[in-house]
Amino acid sequence: MSERNGLRYGLLGLAVLALLAILLLLANRADAPTGDVQPAPEAPAKIESLAAINGQAPSRRNLEIQTWQTAEGAKVLFVEARELPMFDLRLTFAAGSSQDDGMPGLAMLTNAMLNEGVPGQDVGAIAAGFESLGADFGNGAYRDMAVASLRSLSAADKREPALQLFNQVLGQPTFPEDALLRIKNQVLAGFEYQKQNPGKLASLQLFERLYGKHPYAHPSEGNEQSVPAIGREQLQAFHAKAYTAGNAVIALVGDLSRGEAEALTAQVSAALPAGPALPLIAQPDAPQAGLSHIEFPSNQTHLMIAQLGIDRRDPDYAALYLGNQIFGGGGFGTRLMSEVREKRGLAYGVYSGFSAMQARGPFMINLQTRAELSTGTLQLVKDMLRDYLASGPTREELDNAKRELAGSFPLSTASNAAIVGQLGSMGFYDLPLSHLEDFMRAVQALTTEQVKAAMAKHLDPDALVIVSVGPTVAQQELPPPGDKPVEQPSAVPEH
Repeated sequence: MSERNGLRYGLLGLAVLALLAILLLLANRADAPTGDVQPAPEAPAKIESLAAINGQAPSRRNLEIQTWQTAEGAKVLFVEARELPMFDLRLTFAAGSSQDDGMPGLAMLTNAMLNEGVPGQDVGAIAAGFESLGADFGNGAYRDMAVASLRSLSAADKREPALQLFNQVLGQPTFPEDALLRIKNQVLAGFEYQKQNPGKLASLQLFERLYGKHPYAHPSEGNEQSVPAIGREQLQAFHAKAYTAGNAVIALVGDLSRGEAEALTAQVSAALPAGPALPLIAQPDAPQAGLSHIEFPSNQTHLMIAQLGIDRRDPDYAALYLGNQIFGGGGFGTRLMSEVREKRGLAYGVYSGFSAMQARGPFMINLQTRAELSTGTLQLVKDMLRDYLASGPTREELDNAKRELAGSFPLSTASNAAIVGQLGSMGFYDLPLSHLEDFMRAVQALTTEQVKAAMAKHLDPDALVIVSVGPTVAQQELPPPGDKPVEQPSAVPEH
Protein backbone atom coordinates (compact mmCIF):
# COMPACT_ATOMS: atom_id res chain seq x y z
CA MET A 1 0.00 0.00 0.00
CA SER A 2 1.40 3.41 -1.00
CA GLU A 3 1.78 6.20 1.61
CA ARG A 4 -0.96 8.19 -0.21
CA ASN A 5 -3.47 5.28 -0.04
CA GLY A 6 -2.60 4.66 3.60
CA LEU A 7 -3.30 8.27 4.45
CA ARG A 8 -6.58 8.12 2.51
CA TYR A 9 -7.80 5.02 4.35
CA GLY A 10 -6.72 6.46 7.67
CA LEU A 11 -8.75 9.61 7.14
CA LEU A 12 -11.73 7.53 6.03
CA GLY A 13 -11.51 5.51 9.25
CA LEU A 14 -11.48 8.64 11.39
CA ALA A 15 -14.54 9.97 9.56
CA VAL A 16 -16.43 6.71 10.22
CA LEU A 17 -15.57 6.85 13.93
CA ALA A 18 -16.74 10.45 14.18
CA LEU A 19 -20.04 9.54 12.46
CA LEU A 20 -20.62 6.68 14.91
CA ALA A 21 -19.99 8.99 17.87
CA ILE A 22 -22.54 11.50 16.58
CA LEU A 23 -25.16 8.77 16.04
CA LEU A 24 -24.57 7.44 19.58
CA LEU A 25 -25.00 10.92 21.08
CA LEU A 26 -28.29 11.43 19.19
CA ALA A 27 -29.57 8.04 20.38
CA ASN A 28 -28.81 8.89 24.00
CA ARG A 29 -30.69 12.18 23.71
CA ALA A 30 -33.68 10.38 22.19
CA ASP A 31 -33.78 7.99 25.17
CA ALA A 32 -33.53 10.79 27.71
CA PRO A 33 -36.73 11.77 29.59
CA THR A 34 -38.59 14.78 28.28
CA GLY A 35 -38.72 18.03 30.27
CA ASP A 36 -36.53 21.00 30.98
CA VAL A 37 -32.91 20.31 30.25
CA GLN A 38 -30.72 21.31 33.23
CA PRO A 39 -27.45 22.99 32.26
CA ALA A 40 -24.28 21.34 33.48
CA PRO A 41 -23.03 22.94 36.71
CA GLU A 42 -20.28 25.46 36.23
CA ALA A 43 -16.91 24.62 37.67
CA PRO A 44 -16.13 26.74 40.71
CA ALA A 45 -13.99 29.72 39.92
CA LYS A 46 -10.40 29.32 40.98
CA ILE A 47 -9.13 31.75 43.61
CA GLU A 48 -6.11 33.47 42.16
CA SER A 49 -5.51 36.09 44.88
CA LEU A 50 -6.53 36.96 48.44
CA ALA A 51 -8.57 39.83 47.02
CA ALA A 52 -10.98 37.26 45.58
CA ILE A 53 -12.10 36.21 49.08
CA ASN A 54 -12.19 39.72 50.56
CA GLY A 55 -15.40 40.17 52.51
CA GLN A 56 -16.43 36.50 52.41
CA ALA A 57 -17.29 35.09 55.84
CA PRO A 58 -15.14 32.05 56.67
CA SER A 59 -16.92 28.83 57.42
CA ARG A 60 -16.94 27.55 60.99
CA ARG A 61 -18.02 24.39 62.71
CA ASN A 62 -21.71 24.23 63.56
CA LEU A 63 -21.92 22.94 67.13
CA GLU A 64 -24.98 21.11 68.36
CA ILE A 65 -24.46 21.37 72.10
CA GLN A 66 -26.47 19.01 74.28
CA THR A 67 -26.73 19.53 78.01
CA TRP A 68 -28.07 17.75 81.07
CA GLN A 69 -27.32 17.26 84.75
CA THR A 70 -26.07 14.09 86.38
CA ALA A 71 -27.84 12.49 89.34
CA GLU A 72 -25.15 13.94 91.64
CA GLY A 73 -25.58 17.50 90.32
CA ALA A 74 -22.76 17.92 87.79
CA LYS A 75 -23.56 20.06 84.74
CA VAL A 76 -22.77 18.32 81.43
CA LEU A 77 -22.18 19.88 78.00
CA PHE A 78 -21.71 17.43 75.12
CA VAL A 79 -20.96 17.70 71.40
CA GLU A 80 -21.05 14.57 69.28
CA ALA A 81 -18.12 14.55 66.84
CA ARG A 82 -17.71 11.42 64.73
CA GLU A 83 -14.82 12.60 62.56
CA LEU A 84 -12.15 10.94 64.73
CA PRO A 85 -12.35 7.72 66.81
CA MET A 86 -11.60 9.49 70.08
CA PHE A 87 -13.07 11.76 72.72
CA ASP A 88 -11.96 14.69 74.87
CA LEU A 89 -13.26 14.97 78.44
CA ARG A 90 -12.66 18.03 80.63
CA LEU A 91 -13.83 18.59 84.19
CA THR A 92 -13.82 22.15 85.53
CA PHE A 93 -14.19 22.73 89.27
CA ALA A 94 -14.64 25.97 91.20
CA ALA A 95 -11.45 24.93 92.97
CA GLY A 96 -8.91 27.58 92.02
CA SER A 97 -6.70 29.62 94.32
CA SER A 98 -9.60 31.96 95.11
CA GLN A 99 -10.83 29.06 97.29
CA ASP A 100 -7.56 28.70 99.21
CA ASP A 101 -9.21 30.19 102.32
CA GLY A 102 -6.11 31.58 104.02
CA MET A 103 -3.69 28.87 102.79
CA PRO A 104 -2.18 30.19 99.54
CA GLY A 105 -1.10 27.31 97.33
CA LEU A 106 -3.64 24.81 98.69
CA ALA A 107 -5.68 24.58 95.48
CA MET A 108 -2.56 24.29 93.34
CA LEU A 109 -1.03 21.52 95.45
CA THR A 110 -4.28 19.56 95.58
CA ASN A 111 -4.61 19.63 91.81
CA ALA A 112 -0.94 18.81 91.22
CA MET A 113 -1.21 15.79 93.53
CA LEU A 114 -4.25 14.19 91.90
CA ASN A 115 -2.24 11.81 89.71
CA GLU A 116 0.54 11.14 92.21
CA GLY A 117 -1.19 8.13 93.70
CA VAL A 118 -4.42 6.10 93.94
CA PRO A 119 -5.07 2.94 95.97
CA GLY A 120 -2.59 0.32 94.76
CA GLN A 121 -0.82 2.54 92.20
CA ASP A 122 1.85 5.22 92.43
CA VAL A 123 2.53 8.04 89.98
CA GLY A 124 4.62 5.79 87.71
CA ALA A 125 1.92 3.13 87.47
CA ILE A 126 -0.72 5.76 86.75
CA ALA A 127 1.35 7.30 83.94
CA ALA A 128 2.09 3.86 82.49
CA GLY A 129 -1.58 2.94 82.65
CA PHE A 130 -2.67 5.95 80.60
CA GLU A 131 0.20 5.48 78.16
CA SER A 132 -0.56 1.80 77.56
CA LEU A 133 -4.11 2.76 76.52
CA GLY A 134 -3.01 5.61 74.25
CA ALA A 135 -4.74 8.01 76.64
CA ASP A 136 -3.58 11.40 77.90
CA PHE A 137 -4.28 12.94 81.32
CA GLY A 138 -3.95 16.67 82.00
CA ASN A 139 -4.55 18.98 84.96
CA GLY A 140 -4.03 22.56 86.13
CA ALA A 141 -5.15 25.11 88.72
CA TYR A 142 -5.76 28.84 88.26
CA ARG A 143 -7.40 31.67 90.21
CA ASP A 144 -11.01 30.80 89.36
CA MET A 145 -10.87 27.11 88.56
CA ALA A 146 -9.07 23.81 88.59
CA VAL A 147 -9.30 21.40 85.66
CA ALA A 148 -8.63 17.77 84.87
CA SER A 149 -8.85 16.30 81.39
CA LEU A 150 -8.72 12.98 79.57
CA ARG A 151 -8.20 12.25 75.89
CA SER A 152 -8.75 8.66 74.82
CA LEU A 153 -9.74 6.45 71.93
CA SER A 154 -13.50 5.92 71.85
CA ALA A 155 -13.44 2.14 71.26
CA ALA A 156 -14.92 0.45 74.33
CA ASP A 157 -11.85 -1.69 75.02
CA LYS A 158 -9.73 1.48 75.36
CA ARG A 159 -12.36 3.88 76.64
CA GLU A 160 -13.52 1.90 79.63
CA PRO A 161 -10.13 1.19 81.27
CA ALA A 162 -8.95 4.76 80.58
CA LEU A 163 -12.11 6.12 82.16
CA GLN A 164 -11.77 3.80 85.16
CA LEU A 165 -8.23 5.05 85.82
CA PHE A 166 -9.30 8.67 85.31
CA ASN A 167 -12.13 8.25 87.81
CA GLN A 168 -9.72 6.84 90.39
CA VAL A 169 -7.35 9.76 89.91
CA LEU A 170 -10.13 12.29 90.41
CA GLY A 171 -12.16 10.48 93.05
CA GLN A 172 -9.59 8.53 95.10
CA PRO A 173 -6.25 10.38 95.21
CA THR A 174 -4.08 9.20 98.09
CA PHE A 175 -1.80 12.28 98.30
CA PRO A 176 1.35 10.29 99.22
CA GLU A 177 3.73 12.09 101.56
CA ASP A 178 6.88 11.50 99.47
CA ALA A 179 5.23 12.96 96.35
CA LEU A 180 3.97 15.95 98.34
CA LEU A 181 7.49 16.69 99.58
CA ARG A 182 8.88 16.42 96.05
CA ILE A 183 6.31 18.81 94.57
CA LYS A 184 6.74 21.27 97.43
CA ASN A 185 10.48 21.37 96.75
CA GLN A 186 9.82 22.04 93.08
CA VAL A 187 7.46 24.88 93.95
CA LEU A 188 9.92 26.40 96.42
CA ALA A 189 12.67 26.24 93.79
CA GLY A 190 10.31 28.09 91.47
CA PHE A 191 9.92 30.85 94.05
CA GLU A 192 13.70 31.34 94.02
CA TYR A 193 13.65 31.65 90.24
CA GLN A 194 10.84 34.22 90.42
CA LYS A 195 13.13 36.55 92.35
CA GLN A 196 15.21 36.91 89.18
CA ASN A 197 12.21 37.49 86.93
CA PRO A 198 11.19 41.17 86.80
CA GLY A 199 7.94 40.40 85.01
CA LYS A 200 6.89 38.00 87.76
CA LEU A 201 7.88 40.46 90.48
CA ALA A 202 5.76 43.12 88.81
CA SER A 203 2.80 40.76 88.49
CA LEU A 204 2.94 39.69 92.14
CA GLN A 205 2.91 43.26 93.42
CA LEU A 206 0.31 44.38 90.91
CA PHE A 207 -2.23 41.77 92.04
CA GLU A 208 -1.57 42.59 95.70
CA ARG A 209 -2.25 46.26 95.06
CA LEU A 210 -5.16 45.65 92.70
CA TYR A 211 -7.04 43.21 94.97
CA GLY A 212 -5.90 43.94 98.52
CA LYS A 213 -7.53 41.31 100.78
CA HIS A 214 -9.64 39.77 98.00
CA PRO A 215 -9.02 36.06 97.18
CA TYR A 216 -7.54 37.05 93.79
CA ALA A 217 -4.72 38.98 95.47
CA HIS A 218 -2.35 36.11 96.18
CA PRO A 219 -0.64 34.03 93.45
CA SER A 220 -2.14 30.66 92.54
CA GLU A 221 1.09 28.87 93.42
CA GLY A 222 1.16 30.29 96.95
CA ASN A 223 4.27 31.72 98.57
CA GLU A 224 7.40 30.74 100.49
CA GLN A 225 5.63 30.96 103.85
CA SER A 226 2.38 29.15 103.01
CA VAL A 227 3.47 26.18 100.90
CA PRO A 228 5.75 24.42 103.47
CA ALA A 229 2.94 24.48 106.04
CA ILE A 230 0.37 22.67 103.87
CA GLY A 231 0.02 19.01 104.80
CA ARG A 232 -1.70 15.92 103.50
CA GLU A 233 -4.73 16.45 105.74
CA GLN A 234 -5.39 19.88 104.23
CA LEU A 235 -5.21 18.42 100.72
CA GLN A 236 -7.71 15.70 101.62
CA ALA A 237 -10.11 18.21 103.14
CA PHE A 238 -9.88 20.56 100.15
CA HIS A 239 -10.45 17.68 97.75
CA ALA A 240 -13.53 16.52 99.67
CA LYS A 241 -14.93 20.08 99.61
CA ALA A 242 -13.98 21.36 96.14
CA TYR A 243 -13.83 18.29 93.87
CA THR A 244 -17.45 17.33 94.36
CA ALA A 245 -19.91 16.50 91.60
CA GLY A 246 -22.06 19.50 92.51
CA ASN A 247 -19.03 21.76 92.07
CA ALA A 248 -18.11 20.34 88.65
CA VAL A 249 -18.80 21.09 85.00
CA ILE A 250 -18.26 18.12 82.68
CA ALA A 251 -17.45 18.97 79.04
CA LEU A 252 -17.32 16.11 76.53
CA VAL A 253 -16.61 16.10 72.79
CA GLY A 254 -16.04 13.13 70.56
CA ASP A 255 -17.01 9.91 68.86
CA LEU A 256 -19.84 8.97 71.20
CA SER A 257 -23.60 8.69 70.97
CA ARG A 258 -25.87 10.54 73.38
CA GLY A 259 -26.45 7.31 75.27
CA GLU A 260 -22.74 6.56 75.52
CA ALA A 261 -22.08 10.15 76.65
CA GLU A 262 -24.72 9.92 79.36
CA ALA A 263 -23.28 6.63 80.63
CA LEU A 264 -19.72 7.99 80.59
CA THR A 265 -20.54 11.22 82.44
CA ALA A 266 -22.67 9.30 84.95
CA GLN A 267 -19.63 7.16 85.80
CA VAL A 268 -17.42 10.23 86.21
CA SER A 269 -19.96 12.05 88.36
CA ALA A 270 -20.56 9.05 90.61
CA ALA A 271 -16.81 8.65 91.18
CA LEU A 272 -16.47 12.16 92.64
CA PRO A 273 -17.10 13.10 96.28
CA ALA A 274 -20.69 14.09 97.01
CA GLY A 275 -21.31 17.73 97.76
CA PRO A 276 -22.73 21.04 96.53
CA ALA A 277 -21.26 23.84 94.45
CA LEU A 278 -19.08 26.32 96.33
CA PRO A 279 -20.33 29.92 96.69
CA LEU A 280 -19.38 32.48 94.05
CA ILE A 281 -16.43 34.74 94.77
CA ALA A 282 -17.38 38.21 96.03
CA GLN A 283 -16.59 41.29 93.94
CA PRO A 284 -13.41 43.19 94.91
CA ASP A 285 -13.25 46.73 96.25
CA ALA A 286 -11.75 49.50 94.13
CA PRO A 287 -7.97 49.78 94.71
CA GLN A 288 -5.91 52.90 95.35
CA ALA A 289 -4.40 54.26 92.13
CA GLY A 290 -0.76 55.25 91.73
CA LEU A 291 2.75 54.06 90.89
CA SER A 292 4.98 51.74 92.92
CA HIS A 293 8.53 50.79 91.93
CA ILE A 294 10.67 47.71 92.58
CA GLU A 295 14.40 48.26 92.21
CA PHE A 296 15.99 45.63 89.96
CA PRO A 297 19.43 45.57 88.26
CA SER A 298 18.72 45.37 84.53
CA ASN A 299 18.88 47.28 81.27
CA GLN A 300 15.11 47.20 80.91
CA THR A 301 12.23 48.43 83.02
CA HIS A 302 9.12 46.26 83.15
CA LEU A 303 5.86 48.23 83.27
CA MET A 304 2.47 46.84 84.27
CA ILE A 305 -0.51 49.21 84.15
CA ALA A 306 -3.90 47.97 85.35
CA GLN A 307 -7.28 48.57 86.89
CA LEU A 308 -10.29 46.43 87.69
CA GLY A 309 -12.16 45.32 84.59
CA ILE A 310 -15.27 43.14 84.32
CA ASP A 311 -16.58 39.72 85.27
CA ARG A 312 -17.27 37.15 82.57
CA ARG A 313 -21.03 37.73 82.40
CA ASP A 314 -20.87 41.51 81.95
CA PRO A 315 -23.17 42.59 79.07
CA ASP A 316 -20.40 44.85 77.70
CA TYR A 317 -18.02 41.91 77.20
CA ALA A 318 -18.24 41.91 73.38
CA ALA A 319 -17.81 45.68 73.08
CA LEU A 320 -14.81 45.68 75.44
CA TYR A 321 -13.24 42.72 73.67
CA LEU A 322 -13.47 44.45 70.31
CA GLY A 323 -12.38 47.81 71.71
CA ASN A 324 -9.31 46.25 73.30
CA GLN A 325 -8.40 44.45 70.08
CA ILE A 326 -8.07 47.86 68.46
CA PHE A 327 -6.18 49.48 71.33
CA GLY A 328 -3.64 46.82 72.23
CA GLY A 329 -4.98 43.27 72.15
CA GLY A 330 -4.60 42.36 68.50
CA GLY A 331 -0.82 42.28 68.05
CA PHE A 332 0.61 44.25 65.12
CA GLY A 333 -1.68 46.98 63.83
CA THR A 334 -3.02 48.03 67.23
CA ARG A 335 -2.64 51.59 68.42
CA LEU A 336 -0.17 50.64 71.13
CA MET A 337 2.00 48.48 68.90
CA SER A 338 2.01 51.05 66.10
CA GLU A 339 3.00 53.99 68.30
CA VAL A 340 5.24 52.34 70.89
CA ARG A 341 7.09 49.79 68.78
CA GLU A 342 6.79 50.62 65.10
CA LYS A 343 7.07 54.41 65.16
CA ARG A 344 9.38 54.85 68.16
CA GLY A 345 11.10 51.50 68.76
CA LEU A 346 10.48 51.67 72.50
CA ALA A 347 9.53 48.02 73.06
CA TYR A 348 9.50 44.64 71.35
CA GLY A 349 5.87 44.23 72.25
CA VAL A 350 3.16 46.05 74.13
CA TYR A 351 -0.17 44.43 74.86
CA SER A 352 -3.42 45.16 76.65
CA GLY A 353 -6.25 42.88 77.67
CA PHE A 354 -9.30 42.23 79.81
CA SER A 355 -9.16 39.06 81.91
CA ALA A 356 -12.86 38.53 82.59
CA MET A 357 -13.26 36.15 85.55
CA GLN A 358 -15.90 34.98 88.04
CA ALA A 359 -15.41 38.30 89.83
CA ARG A 360 -14.00 41.43 88.20
CA GLY A 361 -10.73 40.52 86.57
CA PRO A 362 -7.98 42.98 85.64
CA PHE A 363 -7.59 45.15 82.58
CA MET A 364 -3.84 45.24 82.04
CA ILE A 365 -1.22 46.85 79.79
CA ASN A 366 2.15 45.12 79.79
CA LEU A 367 5.50 46.12 78.26
CA GLN A 368 9.20 46.47 78.91
CA THR A 369 11.40 49.28 77.64
CA ARG A 370 14.85 50.78 78.04
CA ALA A 371 15.30 51.91 81.63
CA GLU A 372 16.30 55.47 80.67
CA LEU A 373 13.09 55.86 78.62
CA SER A 374 10.68 54.27 81.10
CA THR A 375 9.15 57.48 82.48
CA GLY A 376 8.43 58.88 79.03
CA THR A 377 7.12 55.54 77.76
CA LEU A 378 4.77 55.22 80.71
CA GLN A 379 3.42 58.72 80.10
CA LEU A 380 2.99 57.98 76.39
CA VAL A 381 0.93 54.87 77.11
CA LYS A 382 -1.22 56.69 79.68
CA ASP A 383 -1.84 59.53 77.21
CA MET A 384 -2.78 57.05 74.49
CA LEU A 385 -5.29 55.35 76.79
CA ARG A 386 -6.81 58.69 77.77
CA ASP A 387 -7.10 59.74 74.13
CA TYR A 388 -8.64 56.42 73.11
CA LEU A 389 -11.26 56.59 75.85
CA ALA A 390 -12.10 60.16 74.83
CA SER A 391 -12.23 59.64 71.05
CA GLY A 392 -13.00 55.94 70.59
CA PRO A 393 -12.00 53.88 67.56
CA THR A 394 -12.29 55.06 63.97
CA ARG A 395 -14.67 53.36 61.56
CA GLU A 396 -11.71 51.89 59.68
CA GLU A 397 -10.21 50.46 62.87
CA LEU A 398 -13.57 48.95 63.83
CA ASP A 399 -14.12 47.36 60.42
CA ASN A 400 -10.59 45.92 60.36
CA ALA A 401 -10.97 44.46 63.85
CA LYS A 402 -14.32 42.90 62.98
CA ARG A 403 -12.89 41.35 59.83
CA GLU A 404 -9.85 39.99 61.67
CA LEU A 405 -12.01 38.53 64.42
CA ALA A 406 -14.36 36.92 61.91
CA GLY A 407 -11.36 35.34 60.22
CA SER A 408 -9.79 33.96 63.40
CA PHE A 409 -12.96 32.97 65.22
CA PRO A 410 -13.37 29.60 63.44
CA LEU A 411 -10.14 28.50 65.16
CA SER A 412 -12.07 28.51 68.45
CA THR A 413 -13.91 25.39 67.27
CA ALA A 414 -11.32 23.96 64.86
CA SER A 415 -10.51 20.90 66.99
CA ASN A 416 -12.19 18.75 69.59
CA ALA A 417 -9.73 20.04 72.19
CA ALA A 418 -10.68 23.63 71.34
CA ILE A 419 -14.38 22.81 71.56
CA VAL A 420 -14.11 21.04 74.91
CA GLY A 421 -12.30 24.10 76.28
CA GLN A 422 -15.10 26.35 75.06
CA LEU A 423 -17.73 24.08 76.59
CA GLY A 424 -15.91 24.02 79.93
CA SER A 425 -15.74 27.81 80.03
CA MET A 426 -19.38 28.21 79.00
CA GLY A 427 -20.52 25.82 81.71
CA PHE A 428 -18.29 27.26 84.42
CA TYR A 429 -19.34 30.86 83.82
CA ASP A 430 -22.96 29.87 83.22
CA LEU A 431 -23.09 31.24 79.67
CA PRO A 432 -25.92 30.31 77.28
CA LEU A 433 -25.43 27.43 74.84
CA SER A 434 -25.67 29.96 72.02
CA HIS A 435 -22.81 32.00 73.49
CA LEU A 436 -20.39 31.61 70.56
CA GLU A 437 -22.97 32.65 67.98
CA ASP A 438 -24.27 35.42 70.24
CA PHE A 439 -20.76 36.79 70.73
CA MET A 440 -19.96 36.97 67.02
CA ARG A 441 -23.36 38.46 66.23
CA ALA A 442 -22.89 41.10 68.92
CA VAL A 443 -19.37 41.96 67.74
CA GLN A 444 -20.40 42.39 64.11
CA ALA A 445 -23.30 44.67 65.09
CA LEU A 446 -21.21 47.07 67.21
CA THR A 447 -20.76 50.71 66.23
CA THR A 448 -17.87 53.02 67.02
CA GLU A 449 -20.10 54.90 69.46
CA GLN A 450 -21.01 51.71 71.35
CA VAL A 451 -17.39 50.62 71.67
CA LYS A 452 -16.32 54.07 72.82
CA ALA A 453 -19.12 54.19 75.42
CA ALA A 454 -18.27 50.74 76.80
CA MET A 455 -14.53 51.46 77.10
CA ALA A 456 -15.17 54.82 78.76
CA LYS A 457 -17.70 53.25 81.13
CA HIS A 458 -15.34 50.60 82.47
CA LEU A 459 -11.93 52.30 82.29
CA ASP A 460 -10.71 55.46 84.01
CA PRO A 461 -7.31 56.92 83.00
CA ASP A 462 -7.01 58.49 86.46
CA ALA A 463 -7.55 55.20 88.33
CA LEU A 464 -4.55 53.23 87.07
CA VAL A 465 -2.53 50.95 89.35
CA ILE A 466 1.04 50.93 88.03
CA VAL A 467 4.06 48.80 88.96
CA SER A 468 7.53 49.27 87.49
CA VAL A 469 10.49 46.95 87.97
CA GLY A 470 13.96 48.08 86.93
CA PRO A 471 16.91 50.31 87.84
CA THR A 472 16.71 53.93 88.91
CA VAL A 473 18.58 55.83 86.20
CA ALA A 474 18.56 59.30 84.69
CA GLN A 475 15.70 59.65 82.24
CA GLN A 476 15.88 60.74 78.61
CA GLU A 477 13.27 62.24 76.32
CA LEU A 478 11.50 59.90 73.95
CA PRO A 479 12.53 59.85 70.30
CA PRO A 480 10.00 61.48 67.98
CA PRO A 481 7.69 59.16 66.07
CA GLY A 482 8.72 58.23 62.54
CA ASP A 483 6.68 57.50 59.44
CA LYS A 484 8.61 54.30 58.78
CA PRO A 485 8.85 51.35 61.17
CA VAL A 486 11.88 51.61 63.45
CA GLU A 487 14.40 48.82 62.96
CA GLN A 488 14.47 46.56 65.99
CA PRO A 489 17.64 45.16 67.58
CA SER A 490 18.65 41.70 66.41
CA ALA A 491 18.45 40.07 69.82
CA VAL A 492 16.20 40.22 72.88
CA PRO A 493 17.78 42.57 75.45
CA GLU A 494 19.10 41.07 78.67
CA HIS A 495 17.26 41.80 81.90
